Amino acid sequence: MTVGTRPETPRADQLREARHPVYVDRTLRLGTFSTNLSGGCAISTVDGVLEADWGQTTALAAMGDAMEFEALVPVGRWRGFGGPTNFNGAGFECFTWAAGIASATERAGLFVTSHVPTIHPVMAAKQAATIDHISGGRLALNVVTGWHAPEIEMFGAELLPHDERYAVGQEWVDIIVRLWTAEEPFSYDGKYFRVTEASIAPRPLQAPHPVLMNAGSSGAGRHFGARNCDVLFASSDLAQQSPEAMRVKVDDLKRLAREEYGREVQVWTNAYVVQEDTEAEARQFLDYYVNQRGDWEAVDNLVTGMGINSQSFAPETLEAMKFHFIAGWAGYPIVGTKEQVADTLIELSTTGGLDGVVLSWPRYLQDMARFQEETHPLLVQAGVR
Repeated sequence: MTVGTRPETPRADQLREARHPVYVDRTLRLGTFSTNLSGGCAISTVDGVLEADWGQTTALAAMGDAMEFEALVPVGRWRGFGGPTNFNGAGFECFTWAAGIASATERAGLFVTSHVPTIHPVMAAKQAATIDHISGGRLALNVVTGWHAPEIEMFGAELLPHDERYAVGQEWVDIIVRLWTAEEPFSYDGKYFRVTEASIAPRPLQAPHPVLMNAGSSGAGRHFGARNCDVLFASSDLAQQSPEAMRVKVDDLKRLAREEYGREVQVWTNAYVVQEDTEAEARQFLDYYVNQRGDWEAVDNLVTGMGINSQSFAPETLEAMKFHFIAGWAGYPIVGTKEQVADTLIELSTTGGLDGVVLSWPRYLQDMARFQEETHPLLVQAGVR
């Protein structure tokens, strides 16, 4: 039969028979971000910054697994941003990374970040289903439509206008979800994709299908996520970095999903952690690895690729954006002692209303190990983990 659109998706919380780790009953869910790429999230030449090395990425996964992190989220990256570090220029492809990490972990939720223009939906559906079986039902698919033109052009594709990328993404997701759930072969004749008598077997372990995630912040992106995905991301607001400001974003996203699409979603954010014995030492180190050791050439290339420039923002705002990109991919800043780090995370989940936070550290291995030893026990004692 010919299918043009996917049937209306019921509320996600009514569907989940097999529970991905993100559905664990915890006040605060945690994850890691960009452990598959050189530099991780810190655009810096500081000693200890993450290398694209399988031993390092598996060591980070092991720490996350030991703390029962609900999400290990890789970043899909096909080329770096130049500068002395060529930030994120070396790294592991997300599907194969997740398959390898699945066999090296037991509990952590595993995400695959996939650019829509780089892979056919039949292939993406089959690979994701395979990883779901390898991991025992821990696979989640993070759908990204692409923004960095040189990456998309590597595949001989054109970077389409912004909203049209989400129209392509909608067809892509429609086909993938149908492949994950259909009992019989089906055909699809859309504007961007056409498949004939398509099917996969075995289907994923998760019922009705694996978790979907999206981090779109534009109007089209927010609606795409609210319509299709189980986990949405609320970006940190440079002008108002507070749990109260985050609550507004969280409530807006959940209201959109509930009122427009009849769905319940989780909302997460990303944050970077700078932890030392005193707050003064933490802020001193933040200044050191950003202002003194930051790769400002790479971050200039990054923000230019995003279309962020002096014509859109005042010079001081633009410099602040670059600062936070160098510090940790423009995430929510968590800076201070172990107690301050724990308190901020608790505030983000209670006052801020977040369901989860994916974390990064400037010296990923060293700093995450400290978090595991000193800070995570405080979260357990507080009853949020």
